[in-house]
Amino acid sequence: MLLTRVITAVAILVVLVGMLFFASAIAWSLFVLAIALLACWEWSRMCGLTPRGQGVFLFATGVLGAAFWLLYARAAEGAFVPAASIAFLVSAGFWILVAAPWLARKARPGPVACASAGWVVMWPTWFAFVVLRDVSPWLLLAISALVWVADIAAYFAGRRFGKRKLAPAVSPGKTWEGVYGALAGVALYGIVLSLVSHAYATPISAIFAPALGIPAIACMLLLVALSVAGDLFESWMKRGAGLKDSSSLLPGHGGILDRVDALTSTLPVAALLLFLLSMRAA
Repeated sequence: MLLTRVITAVAILVVLVGMLFFASAIAWSLFVLAIALLACWEWSRMCGLTPRGQGVFLFATGVLGAAFWLLYARAAEGAFVPAASIAFLVSAGFWILVAAPWLARKARPGPVACASAGWVVMWPTWFAFVVLRDVSPWLLLAISALVWVADIAAYFAGRRFGKRKLAPAVSPGKTWEGVYGALAGVALYGIVLSLVSHAYATPISAIFAPALGIPAIACMLLLVALSVAGDLFESWMKRGAGLKDSSSLLPGHGGILDRVDALTSTLPVAALLLFLLSMRAA
């Protein structure tokens, strides 16, 4: 299993880096569209839909995906950017106002509500993948790395210090000490980015310019909290469906959602924060 995990991880890394830095904008949008569609298929398995309901959901998902992609590929920027901004606002509202109360409930909403939540989770993420990469591949990589740093720091802090369970009914392995470790790790990551951004001209220098990067680091810590929510929400959906993994599409790693769960709650909100920052600068 370890060898399988390593081979799969290397293959994923090579494909992602190659697409991120060398693919055209259209090719990248299609690539992440395929990821979003597969993730929606995995989501449909966790909603409690009937076979007919799942078929309707997947058909509507394909129609939405085609419409969003055509908006990007054929429409002027003046149409795509407002649509993306609305998607980011909807995503932020969902994670703050809907996901948290759902996680606190013992009973899940009905299949239709769960299925609709899948669109709110995945389509803003697709918009964020496209918009952030259009701004700079390095920017998208830096924000994604925030989630990876948080995961790694949480893992080691949880193993070493973990005592108080974060959400035992949803994800028994997560602890509050792991969350504190994630916050500390991302704070250190933010300090490093701030120092580099002030020493050299980078695609993210403007983000860390105000007040020695303190506001940017504060936003990064907010994104850590959202990454935890995204991870817990997907675990909550899987537990409700009686599944260990969202699928077996990635040998040794589970499914697409198992790998992007924390990104679904962080990337759209990060894009929204950057959009608000650009409006303030203008």
